[in-house]
Amino acid sequence: QPSTFGPVIGGALLCHDQIDNKYFFSWLSSHFGAPYKHEGGAYWFRTGEATLWGAPVTEVMVGDDTSELAFLAAVAEVPPDELEQSVRRASGVAYPAADATPYPLRISAPGGTIAYYNTKSKIYCAKFKPLPPRR
Repeated sequence: QPSTFGPVIGGALLCHDQIDNKYFFSWLSSHFGAPYKHEGGAYWFRTGEATLWGAPVTEVMVGDDTSELAFLAAVAEVPPDELEQSVRRASGVAYPAADATPYPLRISAPGGTIAYYNTKSKIYCAKFKPLPPRR
């Protein structure tokens, strides 16, 4: 994994940065090659043996601009409660459960989300795209 993977991708997934689909598509393409699929409004990149917060991350997705949201997401090979603990230990950002259901979304104060993805986790940050400048 590139040495900037944690600061660039990890920071964006924690919603500590702006989300710009074009920037992240370019960054991921230059470090991991072409996306292996385009599905569900996103380009999907395989990341090999990358890690974030001590958890293995196998895929990163970036929005394709068909939505009103710009987003970046990643699949971690651990359950959401484990990922939440790893993120909190490494970054100090907590992702409390949104409700008491068996598979709750975990949402941070900055707006990041950890969701169940079968036996894995999907962590993402989605933000509304900025409005174009007024003329």
